[in-house]
Amino acid sequence: MIIEDLLIAFGAEIQHYKAGEIIFREEDLPVYYYQIEKGKVKLNNYTEDGKEFIQNIFSDGHSFGESLLFVDRQYPMNAVAIEDSSIFRMSKSGFLNLVQTNPEISLNVYQCLAERMYYKYIMFYNLSFQNPVSKLKLLLDYLKSYHDDKAPYSFQIPLTRQQLASLVGLRVETVIRTIKQMEKDKMLKIEKRKIYY
Repeated sequence: MIIEDLLIAFGAEIQHYKAGEIIFREEDLPVYYYQIEKGKVKLNNYTEDGKEFIQNIFSDGHSFGESLLFVDRQYPMNAVAIEDSSIFRMSKSGFLNLVQTNPEISLNVYQCLAERMYYKYIMFYNLSFQNPVSKLKLLLDYLKSYHDDKAPYSFQIPLTRQQLASLVGLRVETVIRTIKQMEKDKMLKIEKRKIYY
């Protein structure tokens, strides 16, 4: 996360997006750095039959799509606001100037990109699983790994069942059945429709 004062000093402006509004589309050229001040954004694609595949979900303080500012390639995904969101938007040249003139920011960007690569490796590995419990457990383990309290049921999953399904490539009905089975097996707990892992 780049501090707001620094973003503004390098030309970032706040843009407001309504829930469901597209921030950028697959095949657009990357021309901005984006960092969420408040809200939630998903990166997604659609299969030939129109099924959504969510690549990742980001919230307050997270940036998204910045890796493509370093290469001359089109976006391979869409970015869509999940809820009303306020997002810092900085030109590509402003971002590259910021990174070149601030070594600690540059290191933070590298660390962020490394974390994203780690997530991609985990999710690619997840594709090899046939068992829905294994698919969901790997994702839930990854999400909880950023939570300080490792005790059972201490982490509330911040995603809907539909979002979980889209992230692991399952149908939402399968995720609902699998979560109920995982609760019976005491792998997670459900309270007031919230999932605790």
